[in-house]
Amino acid sequence: MRKFSCFNNKKKPKEKKEAAFLISDKTSSISSDTTTATIVPPSLTSDLEKLNLIEDRLNRYIDEAKESGYSDTKSRAKAAALRENEISKAFINIERSMAVDLCFVLDCTSSMMNHLAAAKNCILQVANYIKNINPRIQARVGFCGYRDHFDEDNRLQIFDFTDSYEKFSKDLACVRTLSGNDIPEDVLGGLNAAIERMSWRNGTRILLHIGDAPPHGRRFTDKKDEYPDGDPHGLTAESVLNKMQEKNIIYFFGKIKYYTDKMIEIFNSIIGDFPVFDLVGGDPTALIDKLVNASCSAIASSVTLTSILGVDSSEIYALRRKKLEMNTEEPDWNECSLYSGVILRHRYPDDLGDIVDHQFFHKSHLVSQDFNFKMAAQPFSAGTERCAYFGLDCNTVPPEKIVIKEYLGEQKSNPIEDYLAAVEVSAIACYLSAMYNIYTRKMGVKKVRFLEAKLLRSTIDYKTQYYTTEPRLQGAEFKRFNINSGMIVELHPSLEAFAHFTYVYTGKYLVVYDLQGIELEDQFILTDPAIHCVDPLRFGKTNF
Repeated sequence: MRKFSCFNNKKKPKEKKEAAFLISDKTSSISSDTTTATIVPPSLTSDLEKLNLIEDRLNRYIDEAKESGYSDTKSRAKAAALRENEISKAFINIERSMAVDLCFVLDCTSSMMNHLAAAKNCILQVANYIKNINPRIQARVGFCGYRDHFDEDNRLQIFDFTDSYEKFSKDLACVRTLSGNDIPEDVLGGLNAAIERMSWRNGTRILLHIGDAPPHGRRFTDKKDEYPDGDPHGLTAESVLNKMQEKNIIYFFGKIKYYTDKMIEIFNSIIGDFPVFDLVGGDPTALIDKLVNASCSAIASSVTLTSILGVDSSEIYALRRKKLEMNTEEPDWNECSLYSGVILRHRYPDDLGDIVDHQFFHKSHLVSQDFNFKMAAQPFSAGTERCAYFGLDCNTVPPEKIVIKEYLGEQKSNPIEDYLAAVEVSAIACYLSAMYNIYTRKMGVKKVRFLEAKLLRSTIDYKTQYYTTEPRLQGAEFKRFNINSGMIVELHPSLEAFAHFTYVYTGKYLVVYDLQGIELEDQFILTDPAIHCVDPLRFGKTNF
């Protein structure tokens, strides 16, 4: 990979013209040179006139830090100090997330013999994965095997957490499967023992449950059951799973047979939509690969979530519950209402000076346009900050498929400010990617392009709503190529080069990161970047 050793940040006329051309392509449907501004509706004009972006941003940071008593909200020093404190907390979360407790909870009845053998053989591969992906991650592993109530003293077999993978492998070598009398097993007893008797202490706590049978009780199965009234010790799914959440343990399940379908449905209703791994199969080698992949996926996703949301798993489970309210099917647009509104975007920077000058991204540089659209009733996806809806841009012929995004959480006094900040990040990323493509056009590397985000204001159900909109990515699998916290599982040199370019080109002022989108044959098309900047009062909570 070539190094970008020297850049002249003074805009040359030719480069400025080429940058405008490169930005104005099909991934950015409104060009700053071609958009015809419409008359802004009086109500939106009023919103913008009330909006003091700088003061509102300071207020927001103070509010997010849960501080009060600051009468001089224009004091950048006070707000910056609060932001620096929040940034320190973010780094502490990231550091704590790198310490992992991984507990395998396994059904140890005779039908699970092959899966127990796979568990015995996968742990060293998991350890090597962690070492290769991020050697800073320190993981302890533990085991809780369960059978059934009539097994009495052999009902549970527990090995507490250890950082010695050799010891863990030796412990598992002593585990044997036993046959049962009915279909259900002591699932709730096994989970409860893992939650209460294991020495959970690390920041990221993962419970990977693997089984082919449901818990006892008619609630879970209509098959032969020695305990049709449920757990004989009084355990319930609610009591066990709520206890798991209280201990900040993140739950994953490895499914083997359809017998557990009802259990998954009930667990979902309690803790939200958790990942379910397909562990069906009898081939020993394939089972090991599946279990390794499940374990590594659980670690990667949990470390990422914990680094972003903190070690309190309540936010993680709240996010999982939101996913139950989603609909991943695109609606029948003929049955959807047509809405009208206004979209706004920032004029693109002309040079580096515009990027550094936060006054450039002010109301006077906003361009507006009338907008007609349709929108799905339910989101199809949700992240830690926003949810996304299928949408249709009805200004175009034929209508263009778009994504409409909404911030989660309670509405703030000036919700428009958050959306304008997202549009600001988008404008800067589009500009810097255009400059990157100019500098690298003779190097044979893939181009980097960003979808242009625009602010949408509309009245829906008699209420003023704000969203961001962008074209819908199609034609390839959506991926997260790098992230601003958590684990990168696959290195993409072209995008790491782009991130480095933004740092050098802006004179170490900022880095465009958290790159996600699709990879095509000749380019990456990206969306929703984050910007890390030396000014802590710009670019929102992801600037750290």
